[in-house]
This record gives sequence, structure tokens and C-alpha cells, in this order.
Amino acid sequence: MAIYAIGDVQGCYSALRRLLDKCRFDPARDRLWLVGDLVNRGPHSLAVLRFVKSLGKRAITVLGNHDLHLMVVAAGHAKQRHGDTLEAILRARDRDELLHWLRRQKLMHVGAGYAMVHAGLLPQWSIKKALALAGEVEAALQDDDYDEFLRRMYGNKPERWRDGLRGYDRLRCITNVLTRMRLCTDAGRLEFAHKGNPAELPRGYQPWFKIARRRNRSTPVIFGHWASLGLYTGSNVFALDTGCVWGRELTALRLSDRALIQHAYSGRPSQAQ
Repeated sequence: MAIYAIGDVQGCYSALRRLLDKCRFDPARDRLWLVGDLVNRGPHSLAVLRFVKSLGKRAITVLGNHDLHLMVVAAGHAKQRHGDTLEAILRARDRDELLHWLRRQKLMHVGAGYAMVHAGLLPQWSIKKALALAGEVEAALQDDDYDEFLRRMYGNKPERWRDGLRGYDRLRCITNVLTRMRLCTDAGRLEFAHKGNPAELPRGYQPWFKIARRRNRSTPVIFGHWASLGLYTGSNVFALDTGCVWGRELTALRLSDRALIQHAYSGRPSQAQ
């Protein structure tokens, strides 16, 4: 059995299927991990959702910020943004079934000697603590009152984690770390404006995985979210968002031997970044 972790798909269904063909992925034997952002900006988000859902327990996906954005838009708490490509899902006959399935996906997964999140982990969090905090958000999404969490989910505050945070401030901060963070300070203060080259950083901030003495550094972490970073395999992390939706590649990591397999996207790249 092989486990393949794949970077941000973002609706690039044909690229996903061709990459799986290159991997010789056998759903009867192999398993698939996806770092989140299954949907949006690409042309075939509906097909991606249906395909990953059809794999059942053979696929594990963690939620990304675009997946959560779909839930918020579907719930009527936000409008689609420029460049969004969610309309086919919102009008699909199986829309409610797909959204119900999506809400039951993880925000963090640990297995086979790896941890997987969409964006990152605070340097102050151990793997055990991060997994427990992710579980709090997963419980909120699966609760009968999940709509209220979606209504309150957006926002950049609090910008720093404290164990004493409560209520929706606590859930929002956990969600922002796991699905939106790229940079933080040594003390764990978050910054969300920077999306570009990691060589041009605001003063006092670093990529979260570069923070010295981060408590989760002994476990290899697989993540996506940062297309401008591209493929990165240092600091005991594996960054797999290689910008497929922007016309670059979709990348898979085979966990057993850390082999990298890529498919260059041959379609028309999205114009919105």
C-alpha cells in the first residue's frame, strides 16, 4: 500500500486524475491524502468534490480556507468573491450532500509518521495539542449549530493565540492558524496580508516552519496554501502547493520514500490571485 499526499487541487480535476495516473494510484490498495482547498478558482470544483467523496475512507482531506469559504457562501453569510468558481457546486442537485460531507472532514490529520494541515502550525503548539485544537473546530462544524460558527468565522482577530481564549474568538484563531497562516513571530503573532515571496517578509515575521525551537519540529508536517512558496522540503516540512490553478504543477508526495511526482497543468490558468 502506498500513501500519496497531494497539494492544493482547487478545482483542477483533470490535473488530479492525470497525476493519479502518473502515480499508478490503485484505490483498492493505495490511500490518498489531500492538503485542502479542493475547490475554487479552478474550472471543475464540483467534479473534484464528487470524486474525492466517492473514494470514501481511501481518501483523507483536511479543510482549507477555500473549502471553508464555500461553506460560508452556501450558508448565505458571504457573497462569492472576484475569481470564485463555486457556482456549479451551489446549483448542483447533490449540493447539500456534498456540503454535509465536506463539513465532516478534518482540519488536521496525523498518521504514518506525518502530520497534515492546510496552512501551518503555531510554533508553540505540539502535535498533540494542535490535533486537539483542530478537533474543537471539527466539532463546531459538525454541531447542530454549525451555521452560527460559519457566520462568525471570518476575521483576523485575535491575532495571537492564548490558551485562555474562549468561544468564537478561540475557534476563529484556531481556524486561522490551520487554514490561513503563512507567517508569524517567534511569539506566535499572526500576519495575513503577505502572500508573496518568502524572501520579502514584513519585519519581525518568518514562515511559521522557520521559527527556531518550534514544538512540532520533530514530526514532518505536510501542508499547502502558499503557492508563492512553491515546493519546499526543508525544515522537516513538505510544502506541496505548487500553483496548479495558476498554470504550474500539481504535486504528489509518496510518504514511504518521499518521492515527488508532478503533473504540469495544461489548461488555462486562473486570472485571479
